[in-house]
Formats: sequence, structure tokens, C-alpha cells
Amino acid sequence: MPAYRNDSQRLHARALRASMTPAEQALWQALRSHRFHGLAVRRQAPVGPWIVDFLIPAHRFAIDLIDETHDRAADRAPASGLALLGYRCLHLPPRDVLGDLPATLRRLAREITA
Repeated sequence: MPAYRNDSQRLHARALRASMTPAEQALWQALRSHRFHGLAVRRQAPVGPWIVDFLIPAHRFAIDLIDETHDRAADRAPASGLALLGYRCLHLPPRDVLGDLPATLRRLAREITA
């Protein structure tokens, strides 16, 4: 993993972990403690100059919850930057996580193994 982390990024990630959205909390409950296919998952993890909502380091896979208020052009820039670092990124709408968590987890499993 790139060693980009600095103190301000680390503090920002800590603040994000303390103020998770309802969708992030729901997904975290399903992913934490190796509950998702026995995989280690980190939340609000620094990767390069970005902080992704969830990271599965063993598969170099990032998950970001993106709602309708986000600027789509801005969302694509980190995904392309993560790709340059060798990470795949899945953007999920929070309404999908809250509306049908089992379907979201099935989609995530498919994406990781693809």
C-alpha cells in the first residue's frame, strides 16, 4: 500500500470513522470482524491521497458509498487514481445498501471475484 499517510489524513480518517452515515454503519456491521467471506475489511482507510469508505486489502478492492449529492465527475477521478495504484473501486448508492443489504453483499462478492 502506498505510504502517503500523514497526520492530517490520519486525523480526517479518524473523524470519518466517528461520524459514519446510516448506510456506512449498516454495511460495516456486515463486513467487520471477517464476517464477509472471512476477509479483513478496513473502514475509512487512507489509500494514496484519498480516504475510501471501505477497503479489502487482500483483494486491493475499495468500496465507496456515493449518494446523489456527489459530483459524478469528482467521483470518477479518485477511482481512476486508485486504478493507477492497482486498486479496483466499487461505488454504491446508500439507498441500495439500506434498501437491500443482502443483494448489495451478493453484488460485492461478485465484483471482488471478477
